[in-house]
Amino acid sequence: MVNKPLFRINETPVTLLPLLRLIIIVLVGYLVSKLVRVIIKRMESRRDQDKSPVFFMLDKLIHYVIIFVATLAGFTTLGIDFTNLTLIAGALSVGIGFGLQNIVANFVSGLTIMFERTLKVGDYIEIEDGITGTVREINARSTRINTNDNIDVVIPNSDLVTNQIINWTLRDSIKRVKIPFGVAYGTDKDLVKQAAIEAAEKVPYTLTNMKGKEPEVWMTGFGDNSLDFILLVWVSKYGVRRPNRIKAAFLWELDTAFRDHGIEIPFPQRVLHQAKESPPTQDLIRLDD
Repeated sequence: MVNKPLFRINETPVTLLPLLRLIIIVLVGYLVSKLVRVIIKRMESRRDQDKSPVFFMLDKLIHYVIIFVATLAGFTTLGIDFTNLTLIAGALSVGIGFGLQNIVANFVSGLTIMFERTLKVGDYIEIEDGITGTVREINARSTRINTNDNIDVVIPNSDLVTNQIINWTLRDSIKRVKIPFGVAYGTDKDLVKQAAIEAAEKVPYTLTNMKGKEPEVWMTGFGDNSLDFILLVWVSKYGVRRPNRIKAAFLWELDTAFRDHGIEIPFPQRVLHQAKESPPTQDLIRLDD
């Protein structure tokens, strides 16, 4: 039974013994890959956290290479001549034709992301539909991000390559946020600026000790019901990853500061002017000839 041909590949008979060798070689390759990945994780644990993306990419690439070499070596035990690329190209074309286009595209996109390093594990990103989160894993087919609500979102790698994404922590971990607000007409502008800066300094995410990155207050226009301002604040990397929280914190402190300084926050108002009554019209007397 071991030497009995089961099927043929390119006129080469395949028996049970080469199939067992193929399975054993692939299994040994997987175990070797597992061992190497454990060693890499131990090396990573001894380094700084900033170097984790490098180790993550190295871990994935070594895993793919070992599995590919083990699979290739296993198939050679079946007596397949890999110098004949026509057979391989034909098999790939048939597989892609039956629906592997997305899998191949996601795999190539994953390798592109790893090599370009425009997206790394630990980055805080925002995708087109407004979902924000931290990149946790970059796998062969998809990337997993974890939102601030602790929800895991799995995104195909091809979407990250072809669509526009915002990487909030690609090169620098600090960012500037803009908080718009308005005050009633007639309010002292200097007092508004003083109160807004005091409010910004009370928020723990605000950077106040970096030259050139102090909080600023800009007047942006005359609104229908208010003088419009923007509070511009540079925040730390912890604030960058919590956009909704820092916006709520700044608005909270702004309201408190305006109450302390007696600054009125306006609300929509409408003034109606009543037209004066026109004098009564005199009756027209028609004179008959």
